[in-house]
Amino acid sequence: MQVLHDAPLAPLTTFRLGGPATRLVTATTDAEVIAAVRAADDSGTPLLVIGGGSNLVIGDKGFDGTALRIATTGVELRGTTLELAAGEVWTDAVARTVEAGLAGIECLAGIPGSAGATPIQNVGAYGQEVSSTVTEVVAYDRRTGGTVTLANEECAFSYRHSRFKADPERYVVLRVRFGLEDAGGLSAPVRYAEAARALGVEPGDRVPLADARETVLKLRAGKGMVLDPEDHDTWSAGSFFTNPILTDEQFAAFHARVRERLGDAAEPPAYPAGDGRTKTSAAWLIDKAGFTKGYGSGAARISTKHTLALTNRGGATTEDLLELAREVVAGVRKAFGVTLVNEPVTVGVSL
Repeated sequence: MQVLHDAPLAPLTTFRLGGPATRLVTATTDAEVIAAVRAADDSGTPLLVIGGGSNLVIGDKGFDGTALRIATTGVELRGTTLELAAGEVWTDAVARTVEAGLAGIECLAGIPGSAGATPIQNVGAYGQEVSSTVTEVVAYDRRTGGTVTLANEECAFSYRHSRFKADPERYVVLRVRFGLEDAGGLSAPVRYAEAARALGVEPGDRVPLADARETVLKLRAGKGMVLDPEDHDTWSAGSFFTNPILTDEQFAAFHARVRERLGDAAEPPAYPAGDGRTKTSAAWLIDKAGFTKGYGSGAARISTKHTLALTNRGGATTEDLLELAREVVAGVRKAFGVTLVNEPVTVGVSL
């Protein structure tokens, strides 16, 4: 277990932003993770858990406490069951399942970060969410001081949310188990219209697994959503805002604002979200509120490839990024009466 003091955290995040941690511990086994968490809890030291750093905005002052970097490894594939250590690189894990001919997470290719973060955020893209394939999550329960195994239904998954995100101080994910599908080398049914168009098939069709993965990677790269150290358009946390989910009353008011601003023929994106609610597009809202691709003049700007990604053009501070985010939130609220919510976790700062 490596321990560093006054350690920079910016290199551990995809934004390359944030100040140092008082103490940085890198754990490579589950036992080391648990020992580090217990030591922090026993001493009353604030604890920040870091995986791939792809969903993290750390304040410029850094973190006054112990930052625990989970660097555990381990991949076990038994039939259609996949078990990943929390520190495994997610993109590599997806590639391995495709090579093994197993369907279920192929459209989650190219998402940066670690395997242990996927159930926390209920990571999803292009018509797939990990909640559809996660069978169990093994975690250290800081409240009881023991290791627990939570079944899918105990994880309380919803759109970009879970039991782990709802109670971030309680659980530290150690391992994630998935139940995949052997469809003879074919993907799960393609659910996302954009992916289906790119593949030249109808929604609901299956395609060769490799084709699904490669198509998603191309779509993501075209939006700056595949990490490239040389491309500042990818120095981001991916989608900075979640897609708003509105009640019928809220959507009606929003729809009226859209027509008032854009004309009587204007129709915003609308997708059923269950329980009388409708999901609309954060990217559409940002664009129509006047924040187009490449917006900004400072070191933090909207990506030139996708309006949902806020980027560090090099030399930005976290406060630069937050000023841009606040401007976008205020502009969208003024234009459409909808308040955007940030997707990345903030540490020592807030919008």
